[in-house]
Amino acid sequence: MSESVIADFVAKFNSEATSQVDPVKGRILLSQKRLVLAASARDDKLTIPLSKIFDIAVGHVPPDLGDFFNSTVTIAFDHKDRRIVAAVEASDEKIQKFSTVLFKAILNGTEMTIKHPARMGGRITDNAFEGARLFLKPKAVQFKRKGKPFTIELASVTDFQRVSREIAGSERPVLTVRHQSGGQAITSLAATSSARKMNILGRYLRLEYSDIMEEIGDISLSDDEKQMLVAIYSTSQGMPLADILNKEASEVTMMLSDLRDDGLVEDAPEGPTLTPKGKIVASNFLEDVNT
Repeated sequence: MSESVIADFVAKFNSEATSQVDPVKGRILLSQKRLVLAASARDDKLTIPLSKIFDIAVGHVPPDLGDFFNSTVTIAFDHKDRRIVAAVEASDEKIQKFSTVLFKAILNGTEMTIKHPARMGGRITDNAFEGARLFLKPKAVQFKRKGKPFTIELASVTDFQRVSREIAGSERPVLTVRHQSGGQAITSLAATSSARKMNILGRYLRLEYSDIMEEIGDISLSDDEKQMLVAIYSTSQGMPLADILNKEASEVTMMLSDLRDDGLVEDAPEGPTLTPKGKIVASNFLEDVNT
């Protein structure tokens, strides 16, 4: 592999494109251009150009590959006029790191056409579509454009979906992202000419977002606690929460303690602030709680 390697580790793998029936142990090498699965026991390797990968699933193994795998990345790709899959198994930590690097290798730098914001609250803006490049960040996506880049934290997202829209005379897949910023509901649009990359981006977003949602799935909150989260999320720092919520200071202190225990609130120099989990919970309640 002439280009620089960005991931190199030992794991088990299997694929419909190899001659092995059972998973084999070997080296997994990833560069900015290709993924190589090289069996260590024989001169047998599978090279997958990143441009041929059209889907990535973390933690899922197709039934045809058997019940051999636990923590996995399954990669769907085009190979000799066929659409087939390969599955890589390793420790949870290795799979998490590998999947993140693989998503970045495929998606970082992708040319996008964006409209941000396309809508603020119920108002459609006059902003036009403009060129940008996509970059993945921890629990976020960033769009670099002329002027100031903008970042959408997944903890602020309330909904995202893929639609088709005509842009500059051609039909393109468009990602519609609804998110919150300072208590304001915002809709941003991001389009690309590559349906393949849009599909992989959707996989990445669902994976990252589901991780956050899984963490908050078992949390149960009272109406007062919901109201407090929304107040912290949408109110400028410096205003006493007791005044905003019309409650005694001692009661507010106890509620903040419970929310810290749930991992929704943390202390900051300027006062209580929301964790990423807290932002998602608060954004889900913005329309239900009258602050």
